[in-house]
Amino acid sequence: MKNLKHIWFIALKDLKIFTKDRAAVFFFIGFPFLFIILFSFLLGGVGSEDERMELHMVTLEAAGGLSHQIIGAMETMDKSQLGPGAPKMVWDRDYDEARRAVEDGELDGFIAFPADFTQALMTGSGTQLEVFADAGNVNARAALNGLAGAISSQIGTHQVIINSSVALMVEGGVIPADTASINTAVQQIMNELFAAGAAGAEASYVTFRTEKVGEVEAENPANFVIPGYLVMFVFFAAAVTAETLVRERQNHTLERLLATSVRRESILGGVFTGTALRGLIQIVIFWVVGILAFNVDLGLSPLAVIILSILMVIMSSAFAVMLATLARTQRSAGSLATITGLLLAPLGGCWWPFFLYPDWLQTIARITPHAWATSGFNKLMVFGADFSSAVPNMLALLGFAAVFGAVAVWRFRTSAA
Repeated sequence: MKNLKHIWFIALKDLKIFTKDRAAVFFFIGFPFLFIILFSFLLGGVGSEDERMELHMVTLEAAGGLSHQIIGAMETMDKSQLGPGAPKMVWDRDYDEARRAVEDGELDGFIAFPADFTQALMTGSGTQLEVFADAGNVNARAALNGLAGAISSQIGTHQVIINSSVALMVEGGVIPADTASINTAVQQIMNELFAAGAAGAEASYVTFRTEKVGEVEAENPANFVIPGYLVMFVFFAAAVTAETLVRERQNHTLERLLATSVRRESILGGVFTGTALRGLIQIVIFWVVGILAFNVDLGLSPLAVIILSILMVIMSSAFAVMLATLARTQRSAGSLATITGLLLAPLGGCWWPFFLYPDWLQTIARITPHAWATSGFNKLMVFGADFSSAVPNMLALLGFAAVFGAVAVWRFRTSAA
Protein backbone atom coordinates (compact mmCIF):
# COMPACT_ATOMS: atom_id res chain seq x y z
CA MET A 1 0.00 0.00 0.00
CA LYS A 2 2.85 2.33 0.88
CA ASN A 3 4.54 1.58 -2.45
CA LEU A 4 1.34 2.44 -4.34
CA LYS A 5 1.16 5.75 -2.52
CA HIS A 6 4.74 6.53 -3.48
CA ILE A 7 4.00 5.64 -7.11
CA TRP A 8 0.99 7.96 -7.09
CA PHE A 9 2.86 10.89 -5.54
CA ILE A 10 5.75 10.58 -8.01
CA ALA A 11 3.26 10.41 -10.91
CA LEU A 12 1.40 13.50 -9.69
CA LYS A 13 4.70 15.34 -9.24
CA ASP A 14 5.70 14.67 -12.86
CA LEU A 15 2.23 15.63 -14.10
CA LYS A 16 2.29 18.91 -12.13
CA ILE A 17 5.69 19.81 -13.54
CA PHE A 18 4.38 19.16 -17.05
CA THR A 19 1.22 21.26 -16.66
CA LYS A 20 3.22 24.22 -15.34
CA ASP A 21 5.39 24.21 -18.46
CA ARG A 22 3.12 26.14 -20.86
CA ALA A 23 5.44 25.66 -23.83
CA ALA A 24 5.43 21.90 -23.33
CA VAL A 25 1.65 21.82 -22.96
CA PHE A 26 1.19 23.77 -26.18
CA PHE A 27 3.72 21.68 -28.11
CA PHE A 28 2.24 18.32 -27.15
CA ILE A 29 -1.47 19.24 -27.07
CA GLY A 30 -2.10 22.42 -29.07
CA PHE A 31 0.62 22.19 -31.70
CA PRO A 32 -0.54 18.81 -33.16
CA PHE A 33 -3.85 20.35 -34.18
CA LEU A 34 -2.05 22.84 -36.41
CA PHE A 35 -0.72 19.82 -38.34
CA ILE A 36 -4.15 18.22 -38.35
CA ILE A 37 -5.81 21.35 -39.78
CA LEU A 38 -3.12 21.70 -42.46
CA PHE A 39 -3.16 18.08 -43.62
CA SER A 40 -6.95 17.82 -43.42
CA PHE A 41 -7.08 20.73 -45.86
CA LEU A 42 -4.42 19.26 -48.17
CA LEU A 43 -6.02 15.79 -48.20
CA GLY A 44 -9.60 17.04 -48.38
CA GLY A 45 -10.23 15.58 -51.86
CA VAL A 46 -8.81 12.11 -51.23
CA GLY A 47 -11.29 9.45 -52.31
CA SER A 48 -13.56 11.78 -54.32
CA GLU A 49 -12.16 10.87 -57.72
CA ASP A 50 -14.33 8.83 -60.08
CA GLU A 51 -11.61 7.38 -62.27
CA ARG A 52 -12.66 4.87 -64.93
CA MET A 53 -10.99 1.49 -65.06
CA GLU A 54 -9.06 0.71 -68.23
CA LEU A 55 -9.59 -2.72 -69.80
CA HIS A 56 -6.85 -3.59 -72.27
CA MET A 57 -7.27 -5.95 -75.26
CA VAL A 58 -4.83 -7.37 -77.81
CA THR A 59 -5.09 -9.81 -80.70
CA LEU A 60 -2.65 -12.24 -82.28
CA GLU A 61 -4.66 -12.36 -85.50
CA ALA A 62 -3.48 -10.85 -88.74
CA ALA A 63 -5.12 -7.64 -89.92
CA GLY A 64 -8.61 -8.20 -91.26
CA GLY A 65 -9.59 -10.87 -88.75
CA LEU A 66 -12.85 -10.68 -86.85
CA SER A 67 -11.06 -9.97 -83.57
CA HIS A 68 -9.88 -6.64 -85.01
CA GLN A 69 -13.47 -5.70 -85.78
CA ILE A 70 -14.70 -6.73 -82.32
CA ILE A 71 -12.00 -4.77 -80.48
CA GLY A 72 -12.45 -1.79 -82.75
CA ALA A 73 -16.19 -1.76 -82.11
CA MET A 74 -15.70 -1.89 -78.34
CA GLU A 75 -12.97 0.75 -78.36
CA THR A 76 -14.97 3.28 -80.36
CA MET A 77 -18.45 2.85 -78.93
CA ASP A 78 -20.22 5.94 -77.61
CA LYS A 79 -19.21 6.38 -73.96
CA SER A 80 -22.10 8.77 -73.27
CA GLN A 81 -24.51 5.83 -73.47
CA LEU A 82 -22.61 3.79 -70.89
CA GLY A 83 -22.68 6.10 -67.89
CA PRO A 84 -19.86 7.85 -66.02
CA GLY A 85 -18.57 4.68 -64.35
CA ALA A 86 -18.16 2.61 -67.51
CA PRO A 87 -14.73 1.05 -68.17
CA LYS A 88 -12.49 2.47 -70.86
CA MET A 89 -11.49 0.01 -73.61
CA VAL A 90 -7.87 0.27 -74.72
CA TRP A 91 -6.49 -1.56 -77.77
CA ASP A 92 -2.86 -2.60 -77.26
CA ARG A 93 -1.54 -3.62 -80.68
CA ASP A 94 1.45 -5.68 -79.50
CA TYR A 95 0.86 -8.85 -77.45
CA ASP A 96 4.46 -9.34 -76.27
CA GLU A 97 4.76 -5.72 -75.18
CA ALA A 98 1.50 -5.91 -73.21
CA ARG A 99 2.62 -9.12 -71.52
CA ARG A 100 5.95 -7.60 -70.47
CA ALA A 101 4.06 -4.59 -69.10
CA VAL A 102 2.00 -6.88 -66.83
CA GLU A 103 5.11 -8.78 -65.68
CA ASP A 104 6.84 -5.47 -64.88
CA GLY A 105 3.83 -4.18 -62.94
CA GLU A 106 3.10 -1.39 -65.41
CA LEU A 107 -0.24 -2.91 -66.54
CA ASP A 108 -2.90 -4.68 -64.50
CA GLY A 109 -3.81 -7.13 -67.26
CA PHE A 110 -5.38 -7.64 -70.67
CA ILE A 111 -7.55 -9.94 -72.82
CA ALA A 112 -5.94 -11.59 -75.87
CA PHE A 113 -7.67 -13.03 -78.93
CA PRO A 114 -5.85 -16.12 -80.37
CA ALA A 115 -4.25 -16.16 -83.83
CA ASP A 116 -6.84 -18.64 -85.16
CA PHE A 117 -9.86 -16.79 -83.79
CA THR A 118 -11.65 -16.21 -87.12
CA GLN A 119 -10.78 -19.63 -88.53
CA ALA A 120 -12.02 -21.38 -85.40
CA LEU A 121 -15.34 -19.58 -85.60
CA MET A 122 -15.74 -20.42 -89.28
CA THR A 123 -15.02 -24.11 -88.79
CA GLY A 124 -16.92 -24.40 -85.52
CA SER A 125 -13.91 -25.98 -83.79
CA GLY A 126 -14.10 -23.60 -80.81
CA THR A 127 -11.67 -21.00 -79.57
CA GLN A 128 -10.44 -19.61 -76.27
CA LEU A 129 -9.70 -16.08 -75.11
CA GLU A 130 -6.68 -15.51 -72.84
CA VAL A 131 -6.91 -13.38 -69.72
CA PHE A 132 -3.44 -12.34 -68.56
CA ALA A 133 -3.64 -10.42 -65.27
CA ASP A 134 -1.64 -9.45 -62.23
CA ALA A 135 -2.51 -11.95 -59.49
CA GLY A 136 -2.32 -9.24 -56.84
CA ASN A 137 -4.91 -6.96 -58.44
CA VAL A 138 -8.22 -8.64 -57.64
CA ASN A 139 -10.42 -5.87 -59.07
CA ALA A 140 -8.70 -5.77 -62.47
CA ARG A 141 -8.66 -9.56 -62.73
CA ALA A 142 -12.37 -9.80 -61.92
CA ALA A 143 -13.21 -7.09 -64.47
CA LEU A 144 -11.19 -8.77 -67.22
CA ASN A 145 -12.71 -12.17 -66.45
CA GLY A 146 -16.17 -10.64 -66.58
CA LEU A 147 -15.47 -8.95 -69.92
CA ALA A 148 -14.02 -12.15 -71.37
CA GLY A 149 -17.10 -14.03 -70.20
CA ALA A 150 -19.40 -11.44 -71.81
CA ILE A 151 -17.51 -11.65 -75.11
CA SER A 152 -17.60 -15.47 -75.06
CA SER A 153 -21.33 -15.45 -74.32
CA GLN A 154 -22.03 -13.03 -77.19
CA ILE A 155 -19.86 -15.02 -79.58
CA GLY A 156 -21.69 -18.24 -78.66
CA THR A 157 -25.06 -16.61 -79.27
CA HIS A 158 -24.00 -15.24 -82.66
CA GLN A 159 -22.40 -18.54 -83.60
CA VAL A 160 -25.73 -20.32 -83.11
CA ILE A 161 -27.42 -17.73 -85.35
CA ILE A 162 -24.74 -18.07 -88.01
CA ASN A 163 -24.85 -21.87 -88.01
CA SER A 164 -28.64 -21.88 -88.23
CA SER A 165 -28.58 -19.34 -91.09
CA VAL A 166 -25.99 -21.32 -93.05
CA ALA A 167 -27.90 -24.57 -92.52
CA LEU A 168 -31.08 -22.98 -93.87
CA MET A 169 -29.18 -21.57 -96.86
CA VAL A 170 -27.71 -24.97 -97.69
CA GLU A 171 -31.06 -26.69 -97.24
CA GLY A 172 -32.79 -24.12 -99.40
CA GLY A 173 -30.16 -24.42 -102.12
CA VAL A 174 -29.01 -20.83 -101.73
CA ILE A 175 -25.40 -22.02 -101.45
CA PRO A 176 -23.79 -25.33 -102.47
CA ALA A 177 -23.12 -27.84 -99.71
CA ASP A 178 -19.35 -27.87 -100.24
CA THR A 179 -16.93 -26.70 -97.52
CA ALA A 180 -15.52 -23.76 -99.48
CA SER A 181 -18.96 -22.31 -100.17
CA ILE A 182 -20.06 -22.76 -96.57
CA ASN A 183 -16.91 -21.06 -95.28
CA THR A 184 -17.47 -18.20 -97.69
CA ALA A 185 -21.05 -17.78 -96.49
CA VAL A 186 -19.98 -17.89 -92.84
CA GLN A 187 -17.31 -15.27 -93.51
CA GLN A 188 -19.83 -13.03 -95.27
CA ILE A 189 -22.39 -13.28 -92.45
CA MET A 190 -19.72 -12.57 -89.83
CA ASN A 191 -18.42 -9.58 -91.71
CA GLU A 192 -21.92 -8.15 -91.93
CA LEU A 193 -22.48 -8.66 -88.22
CA PHE A 194 -19.23 -7.09 -87.07
CA ALA A 195 -18.82 -4.38 -89.71
CA ALA A 196 -21.81 -2.54 -88.31
CA GLY A 197 -20.33 -2.82 -84.81
CA ALA A 198 -17.11 -1.18 -85.91
CA ALA A 199 -19.03 1.79 -87.34
CA GLY A 200 -20.62 2.92 -84.09
CA ALA A 201 -21.94 2.12 -80.66
CA GLU A 202 -25.55 1.48 -81.62
CA ALA A 203 -24.63 -1.72 -83.46
CA SER A 204 -21.46 -2.56 -81.52
CA TYR A 205 -20.78 -6.23 -80.96
CA VAL A 206 -20.53 -6.11 -77.16
CA THR A 207 -21.99 -3.24 -75.15
CA PHE A 208 -21.94 -2.29 -71.47
CA ARG A 209 -24.47 -0.44 -69.41
CA THR A 210 -23.45 1.04 -66.04
CA GLU A 211 -26.00 2.39 -63.61
CA LYS A 212 -24.52 4.85 -61.11
CA VAL A 213 -26.23 4.85 -57.72
CA GLY A 214 -25.47 7.83 -55.47
CA GLU A 215 -22.44 10.06 -55.56
CA VAL A 216 -18.83 9.31 -54.78
CA GLU A 217 -18.11 10.89 -51.40
CA ALA A 218 -14.65 12.01 -50.34
CA GLU A 219 -13.15 10.25 -47.35
CA ASN A 220 -12.92 12.45 -44.28
CA PRO A 221 -9.13 13.05 -44.06
CA ALA A 222 -9.38 13.50 -40.29
CA ASN A 223 -10.13 9.75 -40.01
CA PHE A 224 -6.50 8.97 -40.83
CA VAL A 225 -4.79 12.30 -40.05
CA ILE A 226 -5.84 12.53 -36.39
CA PRO A 227 -4.88 8.94 -35.44
CA GLY A 228 -1.52 9.38 -37.16
CA TYR A 229 -0.64 12.53 -35.22
CA LEU A 230 -2.07 11.06 -32.03
CA VAL A 231 0.41 8.18 -32.34
CA MET A 232 3.27 10.53 -33.21
CA PHE A 233 2.81 13.11 -30.45
CA VAL A 234 1.84 10.68 -27.70
CA PHE A 235 5.00 8.71 -28.44
CA PHE A 236 7.12 11.85 -28.74
CA ALA A 237 5.79 13.36 -25.50
CA ALA A 238 6.48 10.11 -23.66
CA ALA A 239 9.98 9.86 -25.11
CA VAL A 240 10.83 13.35 -23.84
CA THR A 241 10.13 12.04 -20.31
CA ALA A 242 13.43 10.18 -20.61
CA GLU A 243 15.24 13.50 -20.51
CA THR A 244 13.56 14.42 -17.21
CA LEU A 245 14.38 11.06 -15.65
CA VAL A 246 18.03 11.28 -16.68
CA ARG A 247 18.24 14.79 -15.24
CA GLU A 248 16.87 13.61 -11.90
CA ARG A 249 19.36 10.79 -11.91
CA GLN A 250 22.23 13.18 -12.61
CA ASN A 251 21.26 15.71 -9.91
CA HIS A 252 20.86 12.84 -7.38
CA THR A 253 17.10 13.35 -6.93
CA LEU A 254 16.50 9.62 -7.34
CA GLU A 255 19.15 8.80 -4.75
CA ARG A 256 17.53 11.16 -2.26
CA LEU A 257 14.18 9.44 -2.87
CA LEU A 258 15.79 6.11 -2.03
CA ALA A 259 17.14 7.60 1.18
CA THR A 260 13.57 8.44 2.26
CA SER A 261 12.53 4.76 2.09
CA VAL A 262 11.05 5.02 -1.43
CA ARG A 263 11.83 1.77 -3.17
CA ARG A 264 13.42 1.45 -6.60
CA GLU A 265 10.26 -0.21 -7.99
CA SER A 266 8.14 2.70 -6.76
CA ILE A 267 10.32 5.23 -8.58
CA LEU A 268 10.12 3.21 -11.77
CA GLY A 269 6.36 2.73 -11.40
CA GLY A 270 5.81 6.41 -10.58
CA VAL A 271 7.67 7.63 -13.65
CA PHE A 272 5.76 5.14 -15.82
CA THR A 273 2.39 6.10 -14.31
CA GLY A 274 3.02 9.83 -14.65
CA THR A 275 3.97 9.40 -18.30
CA ALA A 276 0.90 7.25 -18.92
CA LEU A 277 -1.43 9.80 -17.24
CA ARG A 278 -0.09 12.52 -19.50
CA GLY A 279 -0.62 10.28 -22.52
CA LEU A 280 -4.20 9.53 -21.45
CA ILE A 281 -4.93 13.26 -21.19
CA GLN A 282 -3.54 13.69 -24.70
CA ILE A 283 -5.69 10.97 -26.26
CA VAL A 284 -8.85 12.22 -24.52
CA ILE A 285 -8.26 15.72 -25.90
CA PHE A 286 -7.41 14.31 -29.35
CA TRP A 287 -10.58 12.24 -29.63
CA VAL A 288 -12.94 14.82 -28.11
CA VAL A 289 -11.70 17.57 -30.41
CA GLY A 290 -11.56 15.15 -33.33
CA ILE A 291 -15.19 14.09 -32.91
CA LEU A 292 -16.61 17.54 -32.15
CA ALA A 293 -14.50 19.73 -34.46
CA PHE A 294 -13.39 17.38 -37.27
CA ASN A 295 -16.38 15.01 -37.39
CA VAL A 296 -14.16 11.95 -36.89
CA ASP A 297 -15.90 8.60 -37.32
CA LEU A 298 -14.66 5.93 -34.88
CA GLY A 299 -16.01 3.18 -37.12
CA LEU A 300 -17.98 0.07 -36.22
CA SER A 301 -16.11 -0.53 -32.98
CA PRO A 302 -15.32 2.62 -30.94
CA LEU A 303 -14.27 0.30 -28.12
CA ALA A 304 -11.46 -1.09 -30.27
CA VAL A 305 -10.29 2.47 -31.04
CA ILE A 306 -10.22 3.30 -27.33
CA ILE A 307 -8.34 0.12 -26.40
CA LEU A 308 -5.84 0.69 -29.20
CA SER A 309 -5.27 4.25 -27.95
CA ILE A 310 -4.70 3.10 -24.37
CA LEU A 311 -2.26 0.40 -25.50
CA MET A 312 -0.42 3.05 -27.51
CA VAL A 313 -0.04 5.10 -24.29
CA ILE A 314 1.21 2.08 -22.33
CA MET A 315 3.73 1.16 -25.02
CA SER A 316 4.99 4.76 -25.30
CA SER A 317 5.40 5.07 -21.53
CA ALA A 318 7.39 1.84 -21.39
CA PHE A 319 9.57 3.08 -24.23
CA ALA A 320 10.22 6.36 -22.40
CA VAL A 321 11.46 4.59 -19.28
CA MET A 322 13.58 2.24 -21.36
CA LEU A 323 15.10 5.19 -23.22
CA ALA A 324 16.02 6.83 -19.91
CA THR A 325 17.86 3.69 -18.82
CA LEU A 326 19.87 3.61 -22.05
CA ALA A 327 20.87 7.31 -22.14
CA ARG A 328 23.80 8.43 -20.00
CA THR A 329 23.29 12.20 -20.20
CA GLN A 330 20.33 14.54 -20.41
CA ARG A 331 21.45 15.80 -23.81
CA SER A 332 21.74 12.31 -25.25
CA ALA A 333 18.30 11.43 -23.88
CA GLY A 334 16.77 14.47 -25.61
CA SER A 335 18.58 13.67 -28.85
CA LEU A 336 17.47 10.03 -28.80
CA ALA A 337 13.86 11.09 -28.11
CA THR A 338 13.89 13.49 -31.06
CA ILE A 339 15.59 11.07 -33.45
CA THR A 340 13.32 8.12 -32.63
CA GLY A 341 10.22 10.32 -32.76
CA LEU A 342 11.03 11.84 -36.16
CA LEU A 343 12.31 8.57 -37.66
CA LEU A 344 9.57 6.19 -36.55
CA ALA A 345 6.66 8.58 -37.25
CA PRO A 346 6.95 8.74 -41.07
CA LEU A 347 8.09 5.12 -41.34
CA GLY A 348 5.15 3.98 -39.23
CA GLY A 349 2.53 5.86 -41.26
CA CYS A 350 1.91 8.86 -38.97
CA TRP A 351 2.55 11.49 -41.64
CA TRP A 352 0.57 9.86 -44.44
CA PRO A 353 -1.76 6.83 -44.62
CA PHE A 354 0.10 3.57 -43.98
CA PHE A 355 -1.95 1.69 -46.59
CA LEU A 356 -0.51 3.88 -49.37
CA TYR A 357 2.96 2.39 -48.84
CA PRO A 358 4.24 -0.25 -51.26
CA ASP A 359 4.24 -3.79 -49.88
CA TRP A 360 7.99 -3.91 -49.27
CA LEU A 361 7.92 -0.68 -47.23
CA GLN A 362 4.93 -1.89 -45.21
CA THR A 363 6.94 -4.99 -44.34
CA ILE A 364 9.89 -2.90 -43.12
CA ALA A 365 7.59 -0.51 -41.24
CA ARG A 366 6.14 -3.35 -39.15
CA ILE A 367 9.27 -3.37 -37.00
CA THR A 368 7.92 -0.12 -35.49
CA PRO A 369 5.06 0.13 -32.98
CA HIS A 370 3.80 3.16 -34.92
CA ALA A 371 2.95 1.01 -37.94
CA TRP A 372 0.88 -1.40 -35.85
CA ALA A 373 -0.97 1.44 -34.17
CA THR A 374 -1.70 3.44 -37.34
CA SER A 375 -2.66 0.36 -39.38
CA GLY A 376 -5.04 -0.65 -36.59
CA PHE A 377 -6.68 2.80 -36.62
CA ASN A 378 -6.89 2.67 -40.43
CA LYS A 379 -8.63 -0.70 -40.30
CA LEU A 380 -11.21 0.54 -37.83
CA MET A 381 -11.79 4.13 -38.99
CA VAL A 382 -11.09 4.07 -42.74
CA PHE A 383 -11.94 0.55 -43.92
CA GLY A 384 -14.80 -0.16 -41.49
CA ALA A 385 -13.30 -3.27 -39.88
CA ASP A 386 -14.71 -4.81 -36.69
CA PHE A 387 -13.07 -5.37 -33.31
CA SER A 388 -11.51 -8.73 -34.20
CA SER A 389 -9.59 -7.21 -37.12
CA ALA A 390 -7.66 -4.94 -34.75
CA VAL A 391 -6.77 -7.67 -32.25
CA PRO A 392 -3.40 -8.47 -33.96
CA ASN A 393 -2.48 -4.77 -33.73
CA MET A 394 -3.42 -4.71 -30.04
CA LEU A 395 -1.33 -7.79 -29.35
CA ALA A 396 1.61 -6.30 -31.24
CA LEU A 397 1.49 -3.12 -29.10
CA LEU A 398 1.32 -5.27 -25.97
CA GLY A 399 4.38 -7.15 -27.21
CA PHE A 400 6.32 -3.94 -27.78
CA ALA A 401 5.29 -2.67 -24.32
CA ALA A 402 6.45 -5.92 -22.70
CA VAL A 403 9.83 -5.79 -24.42
CA PHE A 404 10.39 -2.11 -23.61
CA GLY A 405 9.25 -2.65 -20.02
CA ALA A 406 11.53 -5.65 -19.52
CA VAL A 407 14.55 -3.70 -20.76
CA ALA A 408 13.60 -0.73 -18.55
CA VAL A 409 13.39 -2.89 -15.41
CA TRP A 410 16.66 -4.61 -16.23
CA ARG A 411 18.61 -1.45 -16.99
CA PHE A 412 17.02 1.01 -14.52
CA ARG A 413 19.44 2.67 -12.11
CA THR A 414 19.12 5.57 -9.71
CA SER A 415 22.78 6.57 -9.66
CA ALA A 416 24.66 8.43 -12.39
CA ALA A 417 27.77 6.39 -11.70
